[in-house]
Amino acid sequence: MFDPQEFMEEMVPDIRSTIKGKAIIACSGGVDSTVAAVMVSQAIGDRLLTVYVDTGMMRKGETKTVDKMLSRLKVNHKIVDASEEFFDALKGVVDPESKRKVIGERFIRVFEREAKQFHADYLVQGTIAPDWIESGDDTRDTIKSHHNVGGLPKDVQLRLVEPLRDLYKDEVRKLARHLGIEVSERQPFPGPALAIRIMGPVTREDAEIVREACAIVEEELERAAEQGKMVLPWQYFAILLPVQSVGVHGDNRVYGKTIAIRAVQSIDGMSAAYSKVPHEVLELISVRITNEMKRNVNRVVYDITNKPPATIEWE
Repeated sequence: MFDPQEFMEEMVPDIRSTIKGKAIIACSGGVDSTVAAVMVSQAIGDRLLTVYVDTGMMRKGETKTVDKMLSRLKVNHKIVDASEEFFDALKGVVDPESKRKVIGERFIRVFEREAKQFHADYLVQGTIAPDWIESGDDTRDTIKSHHNVGGLPKDVQLRLVEPLRDLYKDEVRKLARHLGIEVSERQPFPGPALAIRIMGPVTREDAEIVREACAIVEEELERAAEQGKMVLPWQYFAILLPVQSVGVHGDNRVYGKTIAIRAVQSIDGMSAAYSKVPHEVLELISVRITNEMKRNVNRVVYDITNKPPATIEWE
């Protein structure tokens, strides 16, 4: 049985003895990176700089939310807008593995710049067990390269510290509750962010479309769960598909994009079952997306595939 207090008592001195100088950590505002940031901050204080990178592909309102949360947690942090360089780096990139590697490398380059200014020698990451398991190695197949593992460039100049490396998601959540972190129950959000929820090339326009669709999915499923209509899924979001189909708006024939909805139940992310969302809730989501985004989207579908054979994210 995982004991968060025991884990902290073991890891904080270990982190303190490992990190001799200054360190930098990337924090997306998700449970893994936030827990890692708070843990290391407790170990080395202001010798840690927590960097939130706005890639232009974050969830709606994410930057302001994370800034407020890190301030409340009294973590030394900085917000960096690097959206232009991420979109430039991803221009024309379609292959999912290539996207992850491009994003991983770009993150490292941003952190190297920030680390140089901060005079840091260490890079802390919120890597957890499923990240390195799914990224593969000499003995395991690669399911998908997580940007903080398989996406790391070989010439990274910083020494890596991964205090959560042996934990699974349910254990990280227990640790977050122990530390009083408000995102302890927050659904997972991928490191590459909305880039891997856009099937095909990543553009600012498509990022805005899938950001709005994800927000609608989150709002309606959370409302339905609060009203007792369903159990809140473990993870739930929207995907923008690289297909268009014929539709009708008023008396006009339109050719619009397609949004897929994904919602799953899981414990640790290693396996998952699709959520049996009530049809009335799915209909409400579909109506909202096609009405509020009618200039771009005219069709909504629901993914009913388990993991395995599918993964939770589509890329």
